[in-house]
Amino acid sequence: MATLAEPMPRVQRDRFFLILSLAMIAVIVGGFSLNLALGRSSFGLPLIYHVHAFVFMGWILIYLAQNLLIATGNAAIHRRLGWIALAWVPAMVAMGLAITLYAVRDHGGPPFFALPEFLFGNPAGLFCFAGLALAGFSMRGRSDWHRRLMLCSMAAITGPGFGRILPVPFMIPWSWLVAALLAPAIFPLIGMAVDRRRTGRVHPAWLWGLGAMIATFALGEAIAFTPFGESVARAVVAGSPGADRAFAAHFP
Repeated sequence: MATLAEPMPRVQRDRFFLILSLAMIAVIVGGFSLNLALGRSSFGLPLIYHVHAFVFMGWILIYLAQNLLIATGNAAIHRRLGWIALAWVPAMVAMGLAITLYAVRDHGGPPFFALPEFLFGNPAGLFCFAGLALAGFSMRGRSDWHRRLMLCSMAAITGPGFGRILPVPFMIPWSWLVAALLAPAIFPLIGMAVDRRRTGRVHPAWLWGLGAMIATFALGEAIAFTPFGESVARAVVAGSPGADRAFAAHFP
């Protein structure tokens, strides 16, 4: 089964995953760099932003290193670094949740996303990332599953990059859908297309990965746009500057 799933030459296969990893990293780094260059962000932000950046950029470096190690044939180091990656996943979730709560209380989150949508959608994406990363780690003995699930886990957290690159204020009321799901889904869809062209079928790992992205996005939306979701959002921002913004998405 594993042999059937990976018929292309190893060098070509490894290069494909490396290129997609570089593309995802370019989206994330490019998005935040663009914000900095345009003056929409600065290094003078509170400490929590810097800790968040350290953790997330640390994950990006680990993910890049893992792909480079495989592409250069250093599987032994790849396996050892994998244990550090595993320990890094809960830190990613913890800091992602912390910065989400801080942002909605500090200023209500990005105005072009509905506040409850941002509050529930961000954690949904983080848990999708963590679930796929842990699933990928558990399948490390099956490289065909492992690398595809890990790629999908990375795709699940490219939303913040897309949200800073794309003109999302002009996409209201579809801004969150585009930035958090449609744009990130491009990467597993590319993987599916390549598999289909080279093997005549789509590897099931892509379907599980994309399915998890869609399911967690839908769950976040389902909670956000209910009386329960709105009441939780109001309780979270109560007594903070975030309570002053309109809950609906609006042009900045």
